[in-house]
Amino acid sequence: MNRLRPVSDMTFKSILIGAALAASCIACTLANAEDAPAQPASDNAASGITVELNKLEKSDKGCRAYVVITNPTETAYDAYKLDLVMFQTDGIIGRRFALDLAPVRPNKSTVKLFDLDGTTCENIGKFLVNDVMECRTSTGPAEGCLASLKVKSLTKSEISK
Repeated sequence: MNRLRPVSDMTFKSILIGAALAASCIACTLANAEDAPAQPASDNAASGITVELNKLEKSDKGCRAYVVITNPTETAYDAYKLDLVMFQTDGIIGRRFALDLAPVRPNKSTVKLFDLDGTTCENIGKFLVNDVMECRTSTGPAEGCLASLKVKSLTKSEISK
C-alpha cells in the first residue's frame, strides 16, 4: 500500500522555483512570438519548381516516363525546357535530350509524359538535369531557374541536378 510522505520545505521550495522558471520561459516565448513580424505561410519565390520522376513504364517503342511538375509559386512560365541526360544502369550515358515542360502554370501541379524510344526501363539508371535551357515568363527571361529547381524520384531510377 502506498503512503503519502510529507514534502520537506526545501523540496517544496525547489518545486515552486522550477514552476516559476517554467512559467517565465513560456511567457517570454509568447511575448517574443507576438513581437516577431508575421512570416508568410510559405516563401513561394524561394521554393521553386519541383520535377518529380514519378513512374517509368514499358511502352510499345521502349520506355515511357511520367513526370510531375509542381509550381508552388505565383509565377507562370511560358517556356521551361530542361537539358536532360539519361545514364544507363552501368553508368554510361545513354542519351541526351531536351525536355519541354511548358507551360508551367502558377500554384499548380501537372503531369507530362515522354517516351524513350529504343530504351528499356530496366536499363535506365538515372537522369541528370544538366541545365535549364530555356526559362521564360510573359515578361521575359527568368533568372535562377536551375538554382531554384528541385528534383526527386519515386522510381528506382534517380534524378539529380
